[in-house]
Amino acid sequence: MHDNPLRSLPPVNAILADAGLAGLVSDLGRETVLAAVRASLEEARAAGLRGDPVDPHPGRLARRARELLEADRSTLRPVINATGILIHTGLGRAPLADEAIEAVAAVARQYCSLEIDLDSGERGRRTDDVEGLLRRLTGAEAATVVNNNAAATILSLRALAAGREVVVSRGQLVEIGGSFRLPDVSEASGARLREVGTTNRTRLSDYERAIGPDTAALMRIHTSNYRIVGFSESVGIAELAALGRSRGLWTIDDIGSGALGPGRPPVDGDDPTAAEALAAGADVVLFSGDKLLGGPQCGIMVGRRAAIGRVTSDPLMRALRVDKMTLAALGATLRLALAPARAARRIPLWTFLTVPREALRERAERLASSLRRDAGLEADPVEEKAYLGGGSTPFEPIASMAVRIGPPFPKGIESEGAFARALRAADPPVVGRVRGGAVLLDLRAVTPEQDDAIEAVVRRIASA
Repeated sequence: MHDNPLRSLPPVNAILADAGLAGLVSDLGRETVLAAVRASLEEARAAGLRGDPVDPHPGRLARRARELLEADRSTLRPVINATGILIHTGLGRAPLADEAIEAVAAVARQYCSLEIDLDSGERGRRTDDVEGLLRRLTGAEAATVVNNNAAATILSLRALAAGREVVVSRGQLVEIGGSFRLPDVSEASGARLREVGTTNRTRLSDYERAIGPDTAALMRIHTSNYRIVGFSESVGIAELAALGRSRGLWTIDDIGSGALGPGRPPVDGDDPTAAEALAAGADVVLFSGDKLLGGPQCGIMVGRRAAIGRVTSDPLMRALRVDKMTLAALGATLRLALAPARAARRIPLWTFLTVPREALRERAERLASSLRRDAGLEADPVEEKAYLGGGSTPFEPIASMAVRIGPPFPKGIESEGAFARALRAADPPVVGRVRGGAVLLDLRAVTPEQDDAIEAVVRRIASA
């Protein structure tokens, strides 16, 4: 009669005594490690009940517990962005400046003066600091911040036009990522959109004819994620704002991508800027903090005091307000932006935009040479085109350099897709792009310090 294989399984304490788990107990806590040990034992018991072989060795059960603990780690991990897309929504958009990170850490680890005036001891407004900076940078009379630009759009329409009409060009009824459509935003705000013009041509006279007793505002939306070319016509914000003033209507300009003004950031695209829109007469200008500004995710509203006042007094404002960490990161980013030359060195996105291609070429040649020599791979430096991404100037490429790897690929990796997956599964994950049977690692959004990490990851994959 055969012995029951389940009787050979060691007790929990025998597995916990494994040296490989001892450090994890101090780092993760005994209860967390204990749960993983019990899960590894349960897997072994299930195998025995199915009639499969059971490995009773405490060391191997401890190793399985470590694997379970590793699999349980957060899926939100730092990655190296070698895609050539600088504002990559899937990768968290733009990284923050060191100053912004330090500001977040400072207010996160202790209490802070979020809503208290330290001079008077009375309650203050949480957005006072960033409002002052935004006014200096854009020339606005007032400003406020909510959690993203979609929220800014909803709140501005609700505060200025709930129950009434907003006139907008049919060619600007955009859909952004995640099937987020402007008509749906309008419906959520309580305002009604009045479409004018055609998909490719809208004239000032179209807006004029649409204005009626129910009209509250005129709106322009920057179509940053697509472009209509050829036989097309649109109305500039200066003309639209002049019409709005003459009829006693609000003018809302959603510029989306978030350029503050000329040279902020240092990009030669045709994206409108907040400063220019305000100077042209817009009452409210909306934009993102985590796109061209290179700051944290938020929606920024700048404009006339009367318009911003209506927004900040809306009851929905409290539901959409930002926390102390977003305000700290935004404030630090805006302070850097006061001096564009310094910002180009300190805000990562702005630095990525200004690195000369020749500097990237030297790095690509060095990295490719190392991978050929030390990893035995087919690796070559190639000229590439990077893009801002995030809906910003999608048709204007940025000269870049990449390292082209394969084919052939390391032993056991049969395709470019498999090699790209191996890079993403590495520590740290490296996200590149696949094209023409090879994997491309674009260096435009990679810091020089990350070159060594990329080399180490590829070498580990090649030697596995």
